[in-house]
Amino acid sequence: MARAAIVLQARMGSSRLPGKSLARIGDRSLLAHCVERLRLATRLPVIVATTTLAEDDAVEAEAARLLAPVVRGSATDVLSRYLLAADAFGLSHLVRATADNPAVDWEGADRAFQALVETAADHVVEGGLPIGAGVEAMTVWALRRSARLTQAPYDREHVTPHLRRTPGFRALITPAPRTLQRPHLRLTVDTEADLLFMRQLHGALGEPAASAPAPLGAIIAMARRLTTGRAMAGALR
Repeated sequence: MARAAIVLQARMGSSRLPGKSLARIGDRSLLAHCVERLRLATRLPVIVATTTLAEDDAVEAEAARLLAPVVRGSATDVLSRYLLAADAFGLSHLVRATADNPAVDWEGADRAFQALVETAADHVVEGGLPIGAGVEAMTVWALRRSARLTQAPYDREHVTPHLRRTPGFRALITPAPRTLQRPHLRLTVDTEADLLFMRQLHGALGEPAASAPAPLGAIIAMARRLTTGRAMAGALR
């Protein structure tokens, strides 16, 4: 039987937006938004994978506040960090998520994991979701084999490129639900402008700290309203 978890990578050392994992969106950190949304996935616990750098003591402390287990490993070899989590928790399958995506689709985590198991694939990702809403599901066997086959820094940092492009692995792209297919909509936080937009979006949704997270469909609808309004305002100048 599959033993699976969502492994959420997080660190403070972003080159474009340092400290973004703990940047505030409303009353919560970006990391907290990710953990709380992903916890709504069915039967998939959330593990935070951060680095051994001193600056990421703050990430570990925030994860502890959220009652999320933590593993700590290499700052640059992120692939090895995922395998560290797999070994620490005896995982056979994992869903990869990143802590710069505060609108991540928890139902997408369920869909990707279900497709992974049902198709006996090595890797599954959904196509068509907004940027920052999706996750990747994979077998630990495939991830471990990929780690043996490549030492390229790009592959080790980005975790799955080697697995996805290499013959001998079965990597699938499944279509996201049609109502959620907005591939050009940006819902990730990589820059200060992204963070400001996600704060605006969060405020427009009126999501208080105690309420359940907004589903992705509601976020898409509000984001489109905001971006349409912004475009109209620009045209009238």
